[in-house]
Formats: sequence, C-alpha cells, structure tokens
Amino acid sequence: MKLVKSLLLGSAAGLTVVAGAQAADLPVKKAVPVEYVRICSAYGAGFFYIPGTDTCLRVGGRARFEAGYVQSFSRSTGNGDLTNFRGLGRLNLDARTQTAYGTLRAFVRFELASRTGNYLTSGTQQRIANAFPALGVDTFGRAQQYVNVDKAFVQFAGLTAGRASSFFDFYAHDFEIIAGTLGSDLPSTNLIAYTAQFGNGFSATLSLEDPIFRKTPLFGNAATNANLASQFNIFTGNFNVSPVIGRDAAGNPVGLAFTDVVQRSRMPDFVGALRYDAAWGSAQISAAVHELNTGNASFAINGFNAAVAAPVVRAAGTTFAPRPQSEYGWAVQGGLKVNMPFIAAGDALYLQGAYGEGAQLYTGYSAQAGSYSASGAAAAIQGAGFNQFFSDAVLDPVTGRLDLSTSWTATGSFLHYWTPEWRSAVFGSYGEMSFGGASRANLAALNFNGLSPNPITNAFSQTIRDTYQFVAGASLIWSPVKDLDIGVEGFL
Repeated sequence: MKLVKSLLLGSAAGLTVVAGAQAADLPVKKAVPVEYVRICSAYGAGFFYIPGTDTCLRVGGRARFEAGYVQSFSRSTGNGDLTNFRGLGRLNLDARTQTAYGTLRAFVRFELASRTGNYLTSGTQQRIANAFPALGVDTFGRAQQYVNVDKAFVQFAGLTAGRASSFFDFYAHDFEIIAGTLGSDLPSTNLIAYTAQFGNGFSATLSLEDPIFRKTPLFGNAATNANLASQFNIFTGNFNVSPVIGRDAAGNPVGLAFTDVVQRSRMPDFVGALRYDAAWGSAQISAAVHELNTGNASFAINGFNAAVAAPVVRAAGTTFAPRPQSEYGWAVQGGLKVNMPFIAAGDALYLQGAYGEGAQLYTGYSAQAGSYSASGAAAAIQGAGFNQFFSDAVLDPVTGRLDLSTSWTATGSFLHYWTPEWRSAVFGSYGEMSFGGASRANLAALNFNGLSPNPITNAFSQTIRDTYQFVAGASLIWSPVKDLDIGVEGFL
C-alpha cells in the first residue's frame, strides 16, 4: 500500500514538472495598447471619438418633472380632476462623421414618460399613437405611459430623411413650458427633405412630409345617431360619415347616402420654406399643400343600396354619388426672431402669423384645446361654456363637395433675462376659425348632428360655428447651475 501511494505521488510530481516546462516554452502575447477616448472639437462641446473610428458622438438627455393645476368650471360627471403630474426621461444620441461630401449625421432621441391627471393625459398623444392609457376604474383617462421615438433622422449632403421636426414650423413654442399658444408645432413627423444653402445666411428647403400627423378629421360623426351607428360593429375611431342627398334620374331628391369621410393616406404633404439666419436673428416664410379626401358612400336609406365605388342606377331610376372629389388644403406662415442683447444677454422676440384653408394643423388653431379631433369637447378646461370645432372641411350634402374651412393665428413671445440665473417669458396668441355658411345651412336642413332647420335654434348651435381664441401666459425660471431649470408658468 505504501509503495502504491509513493508511485502515485511520484507520477503527480512528474506531471507537474512536465506541465510547467511546457508552459514556460509557450510564446507570451503582448497586451493590446489601451485606446483612450479622445475629445472631438469639430462639432462643439460634448463630442468624443468612438474608439477605433472617425465618428464623433455626443450623448445627452433630460430628466424632467412637471406638476400642474387646471381649474374646472363644472362638477358634472367626468369632471373634477384638478391636478396633474409628469415624469419625463429623454436620451439623445448625435453621431457625426466628416466625408468628402460634407458631414454625415445620424440623430436619435427617445422619450419616455409617465403622465397622470386631467390635462397631461388629454387624448392628443393617444390619437397619434404616442401614448397608451391605463384601464383601471380610477386610472382610466387619468394615467398614461408615453413611449416615443421622437427623432430618428439622417442628414447628408443637404438631405434630411427620417423622423424629424416639420420644416414648416418656426417658433414652435420655443420659450414655453406647457406649449399652449396657438401656432404650428410638429416636433415629430416622418419626412424626406432637401435644403440648399445659398450663402450669406439664406437657405431653402423642399420637404415631403407624412400627412397623418397633419390630419384633422372632416366633419361628420353620424355615429351619434344610434340607428346609423348600430349598423356598424367597429371601433368608432374608424367610423365617421356625413350625408349626401341622393337624386333620381330627373334630379329630384329621393334619399340620403352616408359617405365615409375618414381620410386615407394617398399623397404626402408638400412643404417649402425660405429662411434667413444672421447675427441679429432669423426670418422664415413657409408654405404647405395638404390633400383632403374621403372614402365611398358607406350606406344609404330610402331606397339606396350599400357601399359602392361608382354611381349606381337603381331599378327605380335612383342614383347616388361616388366618392367626393379630393380637395387640397394649403397654408402659409411667416416668422421673425429678433435677438435683443442690447436689453440683456439672451433676450429675444418672436413674431409669427399663419393662414390656411383646409389645413388647421398648419395654422395651429387647436394647439390649446387639443388636436386630431373634430371637436374641442375634451378641452383642457373642464366644463368650458362651449365646444370648438376644428374640422378641415365639411361635406356639403347638396353639392357633394368638400367645403374647406379657414383658420388663422398670430403669436408673439418675448424672453428676458433679469440676471444670468433668472429669466421670464411672456407670450400671447389670437386665432379664428370659420366654416362655409352654405354647407352648414344645408346640413341644418337635414337636421343633422345638432344642426336644426329652425333658424333660431340653429343660430345658437355650437356645431361647426365660427370661433376665436385668445391665449396668454408668462413664466419665471431659475437656473442656479448650468443645465438645471426650476420654473413656473401660467396661462389665461
């Protein structure tokens, strides 16, 4: 037994010696030199070279908390929510590479937020799929999670392609926290654009932009009639119809066809902008063309048949019209920014005005009450005395044509630095929106959706009435250290 143990121990020692000798004979690989991050000064502060590349990257972001109070003028069912809160996280990635054709840039911004309360959970962001709601009894309509690819674009040799701010916009609530003044502000849309630089501060841009984010629903909403809505077992978001009078072969009215006025995506919006930038400030003139379209007749009553795509002659000689002809809304905007360092460093003034026909989201008339809805019934102020309507067009039931609405807005905003740490902004805006009188009267003759043939009743109806808005506000912001803002803002 002792002999066996000795042999085993000897073998183990021998193996150890051999293994050590072989390890000593192996070549030693030198450690790779560490490549330290280098500062990239070509594009401003915060950029650094990605190790092993010629690409410069800047990583940034924001953490933000908001708390708000909104007065309610009604204690009826559904009202009474006065406070609101939001926590927002933002991540920015900005990568740039110098090429023989100029700078190649890729920019991405992610935004994630938790929003609660009446005002911050308004349906605007849900209507464009930027937020999803809570479904609990006490949380429904009072809590949202917001997840959004706010920016994701590439810029190269004058081209911009991806998700970016609309080139139509100018002021875009630059000095505001809540962003409640009237005016166009579309920070996120899908587009492809080309910008030409002419030198001396002049540039021009032609942009093809996603029409979805500029669509205000056409007036219809016959879904409020239970007899009509019951014929469709679909979500009301896909249901929006408006009547057209059907006629027989002799032109006599014999019934109604209800036309589907939910708009389709058929062509992009065309946006052009001419801009000038100098030491004293900036100026811009922009214009846009926006298609308005409808579907076919959805259903009919009094002898009319179901949906068709072309005129149909019935046995009794009756006909009803096909899809109404598409119309083209348009808008123009002018903006001016004047830097005023002679008052205080950082002071500036914005002036902006816009006018449009069939393009309400380009004039920004719905910015305060909530966009992407035909009516401002769910306005920020609970229990408001009246509802505003924002429809880009009304389908005239007699002519079968889209009657474009008109809107215009004017905005001014001034930023002043009391000290380098304290600043204030004051801002105000005014706007008007009007609808065609003939189409409204023809709908009233059908006693349609709140419009009455009675002249007195109709005169006081809120439905597609001409309206105006005045919005004013001010803020006070303290910045005790760089990149930290603590402020308060109020609106009238």
